[in-house]
Amino acid sequence: MSSEVSDASSPTRARLGRRIGWAMVWLVLGIISIHFLLTVYGKYHYPDPGSYTMFWSRRGWLWTHLAGGALTVVLGPLQFLTRWPRAYPRLHRWMGRIYMVGMLIACTGATGLIATSPAPFEIRIAFTATALAWLTTALVALIAIHRGRVWPHRRWMIRNYLVTLSPITFRILLQAQIAMELAPSPAMIATLLWLSWLLPLVIYEGGYRIVDLMRATLLRRARIDVPSSPRIDIGSA
Repeated sequence: MSSEVSDASSPTRARLGRRIGWAMVWLVLGIISIHFLLTVYGKYHYPDPGSYTMFWSRRGWLWTHLAGGALTVVLGPLQFLTRWPRAYPRLHRWMGRIYMVGMLIACTGATGLIATSPAPFEIRIAFTATALAWLTTALVALIAIHRGRVWPHRRWMIRNYLVTLSPITFRILLQAQIAMELAPSPAMIATLLWLSWLLPLVIYEGGYRIVDLMRATLLRRARIDVPSSPRIDIGSA
């Protein structure tokens, strides 16, 4: 009897553990994102050519990009709360629309910045690839939810948010490179820009596959461990 109770409670503990784990992940991401926003917006708070450097003549595009990006960074984690979409579906949809609008505003600013950038070609290509990855993942997520495919929609929005966080990831990678006393050449900066969204996506996909394999293995073991019903021979009764 006790083993049956233990078996029945193990899925509940697993679900609780997953919820706590995801809550910790989103909490850490939220703290890092807020710190990033405060740092960036603190830098460009006062309209000073010394602070804006190369962005001074393009500060309109910069602020367009930052305003839209701030919306996506802040609203993203709220959209991934486990019970939020089910408890408040209407609010979830409206916040999703605002998120998409913020992303389009940010991409408009990014397009202006890329078009007017004096940076080397490889850096501009890396920025363009990031913007395209951002738009593509959002488009696939929208198509999925319009077809009623909730789980694929959620997965694609997670991918989209990982691309949203690419400026934060890029800054972490760049600081790590500087800490190793490596000169940030244009080629290296371009490589870090690519890695800032490709690396999180690869880690996410790999982690998802591993968890999926472990879940399938546990389900197979559960089926094997379940005793079959005793067969009754009617002829010998």
